[in-house]
Amino acid sequence: MSSYYHKFGINDVFYNRLKAYPQNEFFIWDSKVFYNDKTVQSGAFAANVTNVDVGHINLYEMNVDRSAGHTGFVSPYIVKTSNKITFNNMSDEEFNLLDPGARITGSYMMSASIGREFFSSGLNVPDDTLTVAGHTIKHDGAYSGSALKNTFNHYQKNSPYYAYNNSDLSLDKDNDACCLMTIPSIFYGSSIKKGTIDLKFYITGTLIGRLQDIRQNGELIQTGPVGSTGSGSIAGVALYNEGFFYLSGAWSLTPEQYVFDATSAPKWIHFGAGAHDGLASGHVSALRSRTSASFNVAFSGTNYVPNITMMAHAKKGEINHSNNMTYIKTGQTSSIRPISGSTSYLERDLIIKNVVSSSYADPTGSFQKTTYISKIGIYDDDKNLIAIASLAKPVKKTEERDLTFKLKLDI
Repeated sequence: MSSYYHKFGINDVFYNRLKAYPQNEFFIWDSKVFYNDKTVQSGAFAANVTNVDVGHINLYEMNVDRSAGHTGFVSPYIVKTSNKITFNNMSDEEFNLLDPGARITGSYMMSASIGREFFSSGLNVPDDTLTVAGHTIKHDGAYSGSALKNTFNHYQKNSPYYAYNNSDLSLDKDNDACCLMTIPSIFYGSSIKKGTIDLKFYITGTLIGRLQDIRQNGELIQTGPVGSTGSGSIAGVALYNEGFFYLSGAWSLTPEQYVFDATSAPKWIHFGAGAHDGLASGHVSALRSRTSASFNVAFSGTNYVPNITMMAHAKKGEINHSNNMTYIKTGQTSSIRPISGSTSYLERDLIIKNVVSSSYADPTGSFQKTTYISKIGIYDDDKNLIAIASLAKPVKKTEERDLTFKLKLDI
């Protein structure tokens, strides 16, 4: 192995930003959420290789196929010192009870999934409760949905249906029953791509309603089934940058009775029931003696990925020597010998192995210094190795060859 340092030229390094549109799809049924058709996958050490619930995405993915009993979990830790540095979920009282030098551990089991908040009396109710089939359910939101008031009004320039209050359109988000679908940013990046939202409402596998943002202005318009009740109507709006779908459509999608918040026909305010909203599987089962509901949420995100492209050159007459032992001909003595009458030493001349092939069985072809490039290292100004690019197959380099390797690094 031999290292050659070459400085990147002014035209060898390019900085770019890639714009990607990751596709996301969630299926909700019986208070279970499935993400991109993924189910539980067992591993060698864990019953669930991701170690997070189905329908969730793992933030760090540092404990894939690990278990406490076999491999142990990777976790962050801090040693208690006088600087009082600790994790933000630990109180001062808990910190003070620890002995100096004690190890404070955290967890990498961080995950996220979509959620749903149901507001039976409008967004201005911080602790809404719901009684379903004799069960009292409190939605997970300990906050008031009216915190989004300024955000809604900010986007009125895109559509009047964003208005928090609009008497002409009979909009009163403080008091109108609605549901709020929440999308964590880990799924969409910078924003949800306009024109990609697709919400489908099924009863016993039959599509009874479909919402899309076909105008790309945030309005969620019922586009299907064709000719259905409410077709062409606006059932809500999307907050692309914030990751919310606000649904207030209160018209019946089918005359068949279906119990959500009360015995009534399915409506858009019922969309996504069971998506981490406190509605347990048993509650939903008790409601579906006549019908079965499922929901599909699809959208694309907008993700910007910084990218560095580097051109590494191996020019003619360069990078044709190696310190690898296979570079020299075998059977030679590589020891050094002293120069007579001197304290100096002279390394013996060694013959480089000729790897040029010949059409004859025994002799080799004309000698050429030949190396094989297998790895390219990237160093900082202080010659600290910061990255290694490994080639899938070593590339032959002769003195006559002029090679350029294109390296790409996504940050």
